[in-house]
Amino acid sequence: MPLPDFLTIGAPKAGTTALHAALSRHPGLFLSPVKEPKFFLSDGPPPTRGGPGDAQTYREHVWRREEYEALFSGAPPGTLKGESTPFYLYDLDAQRRIRAALPEARLIAALRDPIERAHSNWTHLWSAGLEPIGDVVRACEEEERRVAAGWAPFWHYRALGRYGEQLEHLFTLFPREQVLIFRYRDLVDRPVDTLDRICRFLGVEPGVVAEVPRENVTAHPESTRGHQLLSRVLRAGATIGRFLPPQVSGALTDPLERRLQQRARSRQPLTWEQREQLIGYFADDVALLQEVTGEDFSDWLLPRERSGGLVGTRPDGQRQARNGRPKA
Repeated sequence: MPLPDFLTIGAPKAGTTALHAALSRHPGLFLSPVKEPKFFLSDGPPPTRGGPGDAQTYREHVWRREEYEALFSGAPPGTLKGESTPFYLYDLDAQRRIRAALPEARLIAALRDPIERAHSNWTHLWSAGLEPIGDVVRACEEEERRVAAGWAPFWHYRALGRYGEQLEHLFTLFPREQVLIFRYRDLVDRPVDTLDRICRFLGVEPGVVAEVPRENVTAHPESTRGHQLLSRVLRAGATIGRFLPPQVSGALTDPLERRLQQRARSRQPLTWEQREQLIGYFADDVALLQEVTGEDFSDWLLPRERSGGLVGTRPDGQRQARNGRPKA
């Protein structure tokens, strides 16, 4: 049956797009032409409503079985087939569906510092004009209300980063030898070693893929009056767009998003104060993650996670590096 042999299951904003592109270069692997089909996120048609822009996203779901299988029909004989939907780790029902359909599948999970992940996630939606709150901490405070209102998982800034809970459930369904866990920073700082580790896990020849495509840095438009006005227009266009054909909806909103990001700054780092306010959301789950995996993730509860040294922004605005190493 033309179904995948392996899945990249998480986490969003942890390099899964770049990893998908890198692995697609290996002659022993076949990656789905649709990077994020989201097939296992629903038992049938996806929802039609949610937060700003969600309706258009739901249209992208490959939810019909025959269409999902068609993604892998072009795989050359003998290759391993895979796809990458980073919400599978977060969605416990998706985990169960994967277990029922693909009990022998190998699963790959890239974990990113959950605070940096949440910030990158928020910046993505802010830069697209969809996030109406211009501060990541205040946006995180709205999460429970948004979840209750049915907003799509990409708006779940905090919950997406609670990997301990997610992996604890996953390991009730799959043996640990079928799951590979690595840090996002390993992919950034040691791409060759990390890609070789993934290839060995999948059972294909290492040393074939030598680089990870450069990721685009999300723009960070400033919260000016013009930005606020244009964002409101874009969100209104996204709401109207759910009643229009996809190509018409895109023609309506894409120019607005490009205009919004013109001359925008690159993503701005979290301040020390912001990070301290967000750490409390994840402390208990980091403890659980360490218990579940047997690995140390305590650096995620410090000023800033970064291989090569912990870097923070002091309250006086000065940069500092720990362990005597240069700043990142």
